[in-house]
Amino acid sequence: MYRGYKIVCNTAAGRRRYMQYLFPQVLAADILDRYDVWVNTVDNCDIEFFKLLAAKYPKINLIWQPDKRVDGIATINAFYKFCMEEDTIYIKMDDDVVWLEPDYFKKMVDFRIDHPECFIVSPLVINNAVSTYLLQVQGKVKLCKYMNAQCNHRIMWKRGSFAAQLHQWFIDNYLTTGKYQELYCGATPWAMNRFSINSILWFGKDLKQFDGIVQGDDEEFFSCLKPTQLGKMNMVNGDCLIAHFAFAQQRWMLDRCGILGQYGKYLFEEWKTRPEVQRISDDVQAVLTAIAQREAELQALPPIYETRKLSAGKKLKRRWKAWMKQLRCQWDGYKGTKYVMG
Repeated sequence: MYRGYKIVCNTAAGRRRYMQYLFPQVLAADILDRYDVWVNTVDNCDIEFFKLLAAKYPKINLIWQPDKRVDGIATINAFYKFCMEEDTIYIKMDDDVVWLEPDYFKKMVDFRIDHPECFIVSPLVINNAVSTYLLQVQGKVKLCKYMNAQCNHRIMWKRGSFAAQLHQWFIDNYLTTGKYQELYCGATPWAMNRFSINSILWFGKDLKQFDGIVQGDDEEFFSCLKPTQLGKMNMVNGDCLIAHFAFAQQRWMLDRCGILGQYGKYLFEEWKTRPEVQRISDDVQAVLTAIAQREAELQALPPIYETRKLSAGKKLKRRWKAWMKQLRCQWDGYKGTKYVMG
């Protein structure tokens, strides 16, 4: 309990290649009473990763998809019915949040409690289009041109080369130098403006008012639909930072640029000064090694959930779209456009 509230973090999981960095940061947070891992994947190696860590750390609570089916983000909504306990604050984290301020959870929980008038609150997020817009208008980052406040902005949200430059700008100038506090922007209200919910906090009692029923796209629901219906605003705590790795269309370019590895290298060095996090990271890496040794065996097991069956035509269409997306990413990278000027 903290300030009269139980604190629960949750993640729609997920991919072990990202969560190897998230687990140590979450589990080391003393303020957290529980970490709910929403098992929303059919990858048996990822599932085994969660099971082995849950067996070792009682703070981890595995929650299985209640409808016994998985279809990416389309099946996440069913998990919100587990997030409406009274006197509880929930902190949702994307599985590819790769870096948090060391005191992230306490700062955000305090901000949540101190702003009860808001439906949800969010930190300032590196690689989130609306957060990037805020950094731009506050003069914290200089872009090649003015970019407007759109959640699905064609450059800030969509282009992998932009995301690569933004991450590199942050890593080189603010993360490795320890100067990330220079990016703080203060508290900023957001009303009827959709944003990507890479990490958000809410009161369980607020979700209980509508039985945790989240309709349609959960980002649209939390950032626009429900606060508008309730006559409430949302707010970003611009004095608390996290780094979100990638949106789907950015991932190919970020992998090509080695961005994830740079965060991993920084974290492994930084954790050497924090023994409690280092110990957890060592356990996580040991589990990853054990899974790698059994990968073929695990992947041969039958899936635990039903998955959406695609016709041959839809499979071909999906492959075509993925190929075209990769070509566009390659072309975007080869053009060499400089988006982040400093």
